[in-house]
Amino acid sequence: MKKLLIVLVIGLFTFMDTNAQIEYKIITSVESIVPSGLGRSRIISAEGERDYQDFTSEQTEEDNTRNKSKRSDIRVKDFEETKLLNFYNIAGIRFQNIAANDAVVSSKINAMIESGWELAFVTSAVESDSGKDDNQGIFITRYIFKRNK
Repeated sequence: MKKLLIVLVIGLFTFMDTNAQIEYKIITSVESIVPSGLGRSRIISAEGERDYQDFTSEQTEEDNTRNKSKRSDIRVKDFEETKLLNFYNIAGIRFQNIAANDAVVSSKINAMIESGWELAFVTSAVESDSGKDDNQGIFITRYIFKRNK
């Protein structure tokens, strides 16, 4: 009887695991590293959904037809935008702005976790000032969350 009960419980958990579906959500922070505080910094979270297959074409040696997806169809107009402060102000790097951004990003991460999301991955990149004539630069971080549907 005990063996039967154990087998049933294991079978139930196995069935539950195979039916579990995971969904992912990406939150992106873009922080300006443009001198003099002229950039824009934000946390962006898409509210609209897109299926990548709607915008994907496969090219082969026989058929190299160009992807005809329209940018307007790909664009997401429903998104949440949270203002952040720029890393620089007119006097140079502003550490208070970095601390403020950390507090806002932490708040967003905590809100996602309270909503049942788990922070799975974090990845970041920099496009920085490359010289005297380049006044462009961003620090981008993608926070990838997951949860069971």
